[in-house]
Amino acid sequence: MAINVAEDVAPVRADEHMDWPSLEHWLKQHIDGLTGPMSVAQFHGGHANLTYCVSFCDYDLVVRRQPHGDIPPGAHDMAREHRVLSALGKAFPPAPASLAYCEDNSVIGAPFVVMERKYGVVIRDHIPAALAVHENVEQRVSMALIDAMAALHSIVPADIGLEKLGRPEGFVSRQLAGWNKRWELACSEEVPLFAEIYQHLLATQPESSHACIVHNDLKLDNCMFAPDNPDQVSAIFDWDMATLGDPLVELGTLLSYWREAGDKLHRAPTIELDMDRFPTRAELVERYARSGIEITHIDWYEAFGHWKHAVVLQQLYRRFATGQTKDSRLGALKPNIAITLGVARAVLSKV
Repeated sequence: MAINVAEDVAPVRADEHMDWPSLEHWLKQHIDGLTGPMSVAQFHGGHANLTYCVSFCDYDLVVRRQPHGDIPPGAHDMAREHRVLSALGKAFPPAPASLAYCEDNSVIGAPFVVMERKYGVVIRDHIPAALAVHENVEQRVSMALIDAMAALHSIVPADIGLEKLGRPEGFVSRQLAGWNKRWELACSEEVPLFAEIYQHLLATQPESSHACIVHNDLKLDNCMFAPDNPDQVSAIFDWDMATLGDPLVELGTLLSYWREAGDKLHRAPTIELDMDRFPTRAELVERYARSGIEITHIDWYEAFGHWKHAVVLQQLYRRFATGQTKDSRLGALKPNIAITLGVARAVLSKV
């Protein structure tokens, strides 16, 4: 078995190798046309699910499994990702096609999904050179992201067999309760500010007016762009949390990741991308409003996004602190939890 290292992948981290012969045997049994020896590399951009590029001759596949260690309830659901990607199909071209799903832990130690390999560039801590040649590229990729979000939210779930993907009634209430529970499981110390924000969110929770398919973590670095076309998202990744719910939760979460020139608070501290030339949060909201979905109470949804992000950071940090991973990036997250909660409180004060 060789290690395949292309431009957007790297060698597998030392503590994230798996039983490659077992995986190769399973893939050749369940996916037609795979010949020759298997080579493996790893996508290092994400912090949670383990994502690998698995190659046979000139044919690449993507294999995704949950991370090592304790898994929060409902998180890292590979079966859900397979179900969603199998249904989206032609209704939403940025979604990769799911090719197979394995629920047998004995193969590589956890359930995993196999999907098509999409090609393009991802924006993380800088604009890739292939995109930087385009005029106004920051504006163009941002609006492409918003348009893709609106297009996803416009799909009628029943039209593609996803009407039972989730329970839209009470979605926001369950989100609040669920993320609070995840915090309790991931944090062993008292953090009064977290509890304060939680109570404020409960007291000011708006009424949802619309339900649709939501990706649940649709942000810039979960998107891929073709180098010659910054006006269209060519792929969107990480569908394991997709469900039916309030679209403004999706928009608010995106806003919580978005910085702009002149911000007085240190928003999205884990994001290293210089966003001074990107559109403002208000411009994103204005663009999304063209979809016809009501955007009232967007400040509440953005505050919820920051509060939820603090939970994610705590979960990731706990994996490092308890020795479930040696990924040093997760160990550096702890100071950002308090920063993110501070921003949540500031945004919520406007509600």
